[in-house]
Amino acid sequence: MTMKNIRLSVLDQSPVRKGVTASRAVQETVELAKLTDSLGYTRFWVSEHHNTGSLAGSTPEVLIAHLGSQTKNIRLGSGGIMLPNHSALKVSENFRMLEALYPGRIDLGMGRAPGTDRITASVLNPSNKFSEQDFVEQLMDLQNYFHDTAETGPVAAKIRAIPQVDTVPGMWLLSSSGQSSLFAAHFGMGFSFAHFINPVGGAQAVELYRARFQPSADLPQPEANVAIFAFCSEDEEKLRQHQAVMDYRFLQFEKGGGIVPLSYEDVKDAEYTAQDLERIRMNRRRVITGTPGQMKDIITRLANTYNVDEVMLVTIAEDFDDRLKSYELIAQQFELPVPKQDFNEAIIL
Repeated sequence: MTMKNIRLSVLDQSPVRKGVTASRAVQETVELAKLTDSLGYTRFWVSEHHNTGSLAGSTPEVLIAHLGSQTKNIRLGSGGIMLPNHSALKVSENFRMLEALYPGRIDLGMGRAPGTDRITASVLNPSNKFSEQDFVEQLMDLQNYFHDTAETGPVAAKIRAIPQVDTVPGMWLLSSSGQSSLFAAHFGMGFSFAHFINPVGGAQAVELYRARFQPSADLPQPEANVAIFAFCSEDEEKLRQHQAVMDYRFLQFEKGGGIVPLSYEDVKDAEYTAQDLERIRMNRRRVITGTPGQMKDIITRLANTYNVDEVMLVTIAEDFDDRLKSYELIAQQFELPVPKQDFNEAIIL
């Protein structure tokens, strides 16, 4: 089974590796963005997580602004902005500013989850009611702010999102349950399914999104992708060790242990119950690992299953060089179109 022209993208959470500072983790995100930009990846999205020491990505809008100055071609976005934590006006102003800085390169990926625990979410936004209706109203407000079309109501008609710019960021809804597929279809936004969180029901959610899609001023045709944990290496022992660490990490998180930086040495002697092994088998569906040739086949099958032409890769590795190499090996397998180097820059180099 084959699919032509699969685009590859990146979702990066700025993982804090064992023995590494959060500042270094953020710098590694910058280095990865520069590499994948040069390799021909389509998008580079960064996440919003709070109150966890193992993921340093808490403010996508700030990080995107810096990444734009370090890259040239790759689209930059949030994967995502957790909308209940913010006001729609402030989100629209942040992303209008990013559009002013990097027109035509910005994606606003949005999620309904808080990206943290409920207590932290209540501190981030004390008025957060975790209401579906509030989320829908925020989506409506965002579209109005981006297009300067809020003309009804005594308050909305008087408010404009500043700076007013001609371009609009690509708007995407993220989902790990499938519910947001209906919202994305209704508002004419892109849809990204988080297979790396939930390996069940994603293909059906994308199918429903396509069936219900209503064209918008920004997106005339449905656009969907799937995100998955991925690790590629030519060393099969590294693949085995990586899978062992991911097995342990998922299981500890499910047991309420949180997400902590781990190495293979920490988990190599772990013993599991029969129930643990069942969860491990389930969680392995969230991860793809393999040698370069294997990964091309696996990613192609995943894209075909979802009926998408874009797969977003999330890679956490014990060694940063292995993380970089994984993205490089996969890019080579898919023969991504490498951006042309600027002539003046080439002379300087």
